[in-house]
Amino acid sequence: MLTTSDPSVPELASRLRLVVTRTARRLRQQSDPGLSPTQAAALATIERAGPLTPSELARIERVQRPTISRVTARLGQAGLLERLPDELDGRGARLRVTPEGRRTLRALRNRKTAYLAERLERLDPEDRAVLARASGLLERLLENEGE
Repeated sequence: MLTTSDPSVPELASRLRLVVTRTARRLRQQSDPGLSPTQAAALATIERAGPLTPSELARIERVQRPTISRVTARLGQAGLLERLPDELDGRGARLRVTPEGRRTLRALRNRKTAYLAERLERLDPEDRAVLARASGLLERLLENEGE
């Protein structure tokens, strides 16, 4: 806990980095053991922005095309995504989440949300209100990341 009411920006950045990293690790631990974090992220991106070409997915996920090829091959083998013919490029394909993939993502999100909700319930309403405000601030902080 900080002893000063106005931490320096570097100190605050360091503490936020640490808590966000730890939170992300704990949430990954709640993940489906059959999916790697990269696979889960790719599947979620395809669900949100798809159907996508493998190149579009690689760009969004900021990974190399060969990495996405391996990831999507595994997701396809697991029945979580399917390849559709690309109407604009007859040689290419677009990736789309299957109904099983959607069920898997829903279960994964529910498990992670339940993990956080259980911990949030332990806090008093005032602290939860502070976290609600902080969530909004973090969203704003990351909004213009590409600028």
